[in-house]
Amino acid sequence: MSLRLTYQPWGETLAELAAAGRRAEQAGAEVLWVSELHRSATGTAAALAGATTTARIGTSIVLAFTRSPMITALEALDLDELSDGRFILGLGSGVKRLNEDWHHVDFGKPVAHLRETVRNIRHFWANCTTGEPMMLDGEYEPMRIRGYERPFPVPPAGIPVYLAAMGPLMTRLAGQIGDGWISHELCSPAYLAGQILPDLTAGLDRAGRTRADLDIVVSACCSVADDRALARRRAAGLVGFYATVRTYADFFAFHGLADDQQQVIDAFRAGTGADHLADAVSDRMVDTLTMTGTRAEVAERIAGYAGIADSVKLSPPTHGLPAAETRAAQDEIIALIAELTGAAA
Repeated sequence: MSLRLTYQPWGETLAELAAAGRRAEQAGAEVLWVSELHRSATGTAAALAGATTTARIGTSIVLAFTRSPMITALEALDLDELSDGRFILGLGSGVKRLNEDWHHVDFGKPVAHLRETVRNIRHFWANCTTGEPMMLDGEYEPMRIRGYERPFPVPPAGIPVYLAAMGPLMTRLAGQIGDGWISHELCSPAYLAGQILPDLTAGLDRAGRTRADLDIVVSACCSVADDRALARRRAAGLVGFYATVRTYADFFAFHGLADDQQQVIDAFRAGTGADHLADAVSDRMVDTLTMTGTRAEVAERIAGYAGIADSVKLSPPTHGLPAAETRAAQDEIIALIAELTGAAA
């Protein structure tokens, strides 16, 4: 198929996660992605780099503001070396509360902040072996590095930098400066075509770039089972988790799901934990916003991104599920990838 299939492996332990990544690679997944919440993205990427040989390893995402650009640049160089040149640095801003309350860093205006962060990372890669001062002005990330010379080689072409974005300004930034764009975990073909692509195109045009300059990666929570009701219920917890976030109101409204979102919010306000809202999520929400159903049905949903995305990043459901359920969902996704790529035995 023309779409590149990529995967975000899961594991209760890093060993299980690495083994899942290895199985997904053998099934034909072209990129293995790691997130940053319950684990560090860089540590998990290192585990995958050591367990695999051909698939690229990408962060989806590493938090851009909680490390200095220099540390992010160095970690990326180390991960690229560990993976023999297979690393993709995926960056995202996170949200204000996470940055300021959890990590005690300035969030500021995230688009301007991320632009300076990416600029500094690339500038460091291009100049860190020369011994010359690296001096850049900036509102959020001024660079003042003197007396530094990296004694190890740097990839001459640099490392690909992908940006995660949902709002229009950040999405345009991805089009302007990113090697790739990574969607939110909920992103329907209609939303990608109607809301995201115009902003990506505007960013590309502003920078004098073409569509070929950007890898569009759509993320999708995936749940495959012969029992459609089981497949839906596995994915419902993730939808419920994001439905509690008021800033996603326009996203749910775009899909005609404003009332459905309100039903979830009401359950959340009544005391149901954010990870345990599956019972408040309608089947319509799950069917619209995730990839659930039989193998044939999910394969058809994946094909719905042809012509508007370059890569599809599949991930198993986790919110509110016992490990055994996530593990079973993961096994089904890897089997589906093998079937679609022709790697199935």
